[in-house]
Amino acid sequence: MKDSNPKILKSYTYINIGKTGFLKSLLFFLCIASFINSYSQEISSLKGPKISSPEITENNSVTFNVYSPTANSVYVNGSWLGGTNIQLVKNSSNIWSVTVGPLEPSLYHYNIIADGITVLDPSNPKAMRDGKRYVSTLLVPGKESDVFEINNVPHGTVSKLWYESKTLGLTRRMYVYTPPGYENSNKKYPVLYLLHGGGGDEEAWTSLGRANYILDNLITEGKAKPMIIVMTNGNPSDNASPTETRSIQSKSGSSAVGMGSGKFEESLVNDVIPFTEKHFRVIQNQDNRAVSGLSMGGLQTQRIALAYPTVFGYYGVMSVGLIQGDMFNLDSDQYEKEYENNIGKLMNGGYKLYTIYCGKEDFLHESVIHLRNTLDTYKFNYNYTESEGGHTWANWRTYLTDFAPRLFK
Repeated sequence: MKDSNPKILKSYTYINIGKTGFLKSLLFFLCIASFINSYSQEISSLKGPKISSPEITENNSVTFNVYSPTANSVYVNGSWLGGTNIQLVKNSSNIWSVTVGPLEPSLYHYNIIADGITVLDPSNPKAMRDGKRYVSTLLVPGKESDVFEINNVPHGTVSKLWYESKTLGLTRRMYVYTPPGYENSNKKYPVLYLLHGGGGDEEAWTSLGRANYILDNLITEGKAKPMIIVMTNGNPSDNASPTETRSIQSKSGSSAVGMGSGKFEESLVNDVIPFTEKHFRVIQNQDNRAVSGLSMGGLQTQRIALAYPTVFGYYGVMSVGLIQGDMFNLDSDQYEKEYENNIGKLMNGGYKLYTIYCGKEDFLHESVIHLRNTLDTYKFNYNYTESEGGHTWANWRTYLTDFAPRLFK
């Protein structure tokens, strides 16, 4: 008579295979354990001794440590150094070290240069990509850097989406930040279209600019309204960042257009905005749209304002002005003509805020002076904020921190 109790049957089956099955299982797990231990020892031997780098002291001095028994020279090159290198010194344990600072609270990037070869810091797991270059990152804590730190606050969501651009003839990628609570509400939100600079791509404002963390913190503190941020690729010939383009480019690489063509600006208005307003809960009017960009993105922001003066209510131009000579494949005479022909339409287009930002040491500072003089000639109403420093992400994070609270009032 067959036993109908499943627990007894299961137990009986185990007893039948007990000796053979147990021995095989034991041997299998012993082999796996031996492999894992051997593999971990191999990785450990490749890494050398366990060291910490970078090490930040209470006064924000920073020590870099690199293990290399064979290198003849080791340097560090950091964003706080203005292009110079600092040499590390080797001790008896083959650890190269140098202490810098104290550094001001901020997010910095750096590389190690060993015998002329530029590499990431082997002991630092935190890194980011700037165009085709990878860099290690260093966040020095303090009041000034707290706004883009990953704090214990409600966090929004960053989504990576593909969309069709009929204007450019490409399938392209965008990043979209939705604020904390978006998924659990029926509320509609205003949108900031945030543009990167030359050499960057759609990842730049989250990876380098930490825009999502800045907004998380500003929204939690009540300093900025909850908003959606759309970050697409500003290079009109590219589908997406270099890490995402190989299989896609082979299908669509014939659709290249230049920066001076105005096609990106057209695509933003005719492709990106409709896609965003179709797939996200968005307030669909001028007073709830903003556009801002840095460097190349600041140039694109200006041209969007002139070509589509009733689409956006808020503009933020960072670290670029009215160019003189050729830049971004745009002739300056053509650019000047755009202002002459369209500034009146922009002035009467219903915008609420036009803000310009620039650092005193920025290599495009003179172009910003030229832009301001031109706007003053037309008695155009704008705000201007000048900071220390130059053409850097340290400034652009600060500008976004200032710009976002001004929006959608």
